[in-house]
Order: sequence, then structure tokens, then C-alpha cells
Amino acid sequence: MGKIPYVAALWVVIGAGVALYPFQTAEAVHKGHADSVHLLELAPIAQKPDLKAKPQSGAIVAGRDGALRIVDGDTLAIGEVKIRLHGIDAPEMSQSCSDMRGKSWACGAWSKAVLERLAAGDIACDPKDRDRYGRVVAVCHGASGDLNAEMVRVGAAYAYETYALDYVLQEEEARAGGRGLWRAGSQSPSEFRTDHRTTLAPETPPSDCAIKGNISSSGKIYHLPGGLWYTRTRINVGSGERWFCSEDEARAAGWRKAQG
Repeated sequence: MGKIPYVAALWVVIGAGVALYPFQTAEAVHKGHADSVHLLELAPIAQKPDLKAKPQSGAIVAGRDGALRIVDGDTLAIGEVKIRLHGIDAPEMSQSCSDMRGKSWACGAWSKAVLERLAAGDIACDPKDRDRYGRVVAVCHGASGDLNAEMVRVGAAYAYETYALDYVLQEEEARAGGRGLWRAGSQSPSEFRTDHRTTLAPETPPSDCAIKGNISSSGKIYHLPGGLWYTRTRINVGSGERWFCSEDEARAAGWRKAQG
């Protein structure tokens, strides 16, 4: 009889573990069935409806300033403004991670699904800076409180210590709890980007027109061969981007020269 409470307690612990980390998570994401509600059982999301206060002056507000769109796990857009979440770094959309059984799963797509869940409802973003791509760097708030902090706390993003130490405590909490990306070893997004850039095959320009006309959140920019961002810039003709044969041609078409 003395063993019964122990057995019952053991089943409670096992049940809690399943709730926090469903066995189907890796397979579900890998197959494209990224049910955000199911995936977010990795860690409870604290709903903090404390954002009824008026947004700060200069805040970018979803709805008022344009429709909200989630780009990936650390980037969103409100209207025409692309916003990079301050102090965090999430897996790239093309990035895969390994689960506890060593199986590959689409952690980049999962991270985006987490942010989509967190960003439901009223969202206001307070700008702090602009990054080298022209994106607004901001802290965004919603019904879950600080979205940046919550992404790190539930293990869907890392604290980006290269640029800020704001969310180191949340990362320590996620790591200690084995949440999300901390369930198994995974490559950091910055390392993944470095490896991807190293192996990125160069684009072949048409004839001798090697100037890249890129369209970004900061407008139409052209990149010269040998420039800082030339190799990693990819031209998508379908979205209006193009190649130019000369700087005069690029400027006449409305493009401006990239810095660096």
C-alpha cells in the first residue's frame, strides 16, 4: 500500500512531461502541420492583459498603422514597416533542429508559429533603433506582455547577447526548464547564417549587367560587385528586383546605392 502514492506521483510527473513536450512535436512540424496551439504546450504562455494602457509616443501599432504580418520568429511587419524584435534571435525559416530522439524538425517554422500565437490581439511596438537592413528594432507588447521576452522564455528564441542583455534571465529560465530549443542541442541562428553564407552559391548575372537591384524595407537599393552585401543579396525578379548594367541606369530607375 505504501507504494501506491509513489506510483501515482510518478504518473503525475510523466503526464506533466508529456503536456510540456508532446512526442509528436517534431513530426508534426516536419510534415507541415504546425498547429501553434499544440506546439505551444512546450511551455505555458502567461497571458498578461495589462496592455490596455495607451501605447508610448512613437509606438507602431497594429491595426492603426497597418495590418500585422509575422515574417519569422524574430521579425514582424506592421503595414509597410518591417520590425526586428530587439534583443532576441530566432531560428531562420530554413533552419532545422534535432529533437530528443535525434529526429530533425523545422524549428524555424515552429518559432514563427509561436510568435503568431503570442502576437494575437492588440500589438504595439516601441522602436529602439534601426538595423543595417533598414528594419526598425523594437520591443513589442501584446496580451502576453513583452513578446520579445516571451519568445525567449518559452524557448522559441535565444537572447541575442551580441546586441543586448535584456533577455538573458528568460533564456536561463528556458534552458533550466528544457523548453523548446533547449530540449536538445541545436545550432544557434547566427552560426547557421554564417554557414549558409559561406556555402551560398554566387548568382550569375545576365550578360555584363552585374549590379544587383534589391528591394528591401528601406527602399530600392543597388549593390555593386565587391560591396559588403553583394554576395548575400539574392535577386527575385518576380518581386520587382532586377539587374543593372550601370549605376546611371540604376539611379534613373529609382534605385539608390547601398552603403558599404
